[in-house]
Amino acid sequence: MKKQAQFKANEELPFTLLSDEDREVINLYGVWVEKSLYGKKFWGVERSTFIISPDGIIERIFRKVRPKQHSAQILKALHELRATS
Repeated sequence: MKKQAQFKANEELPFTLLSDEDREVINLYGVWVEKSLYGKKFWGVERSTFIISPDGIIERIFRKVRPKQHSAQILKALHELRATS
């Protein structure tokens, strides 16, 4: 939580960041996964985005997100969802 607070301060984020130290929500969403880096395996959080409607329905899921392209993907999906509602 200290790193998260520092990140929020450094980036001057105007919203609350949530923490899931017990991994309850991470496990429910299936994003606590085995990862591999340079042949070494470890457990960590998969970068994922879930677009959830005001009714609590998961509208879209993006797995293995790549940050540089992701904002465009999200904007496109939100426009598509808006057009169909």
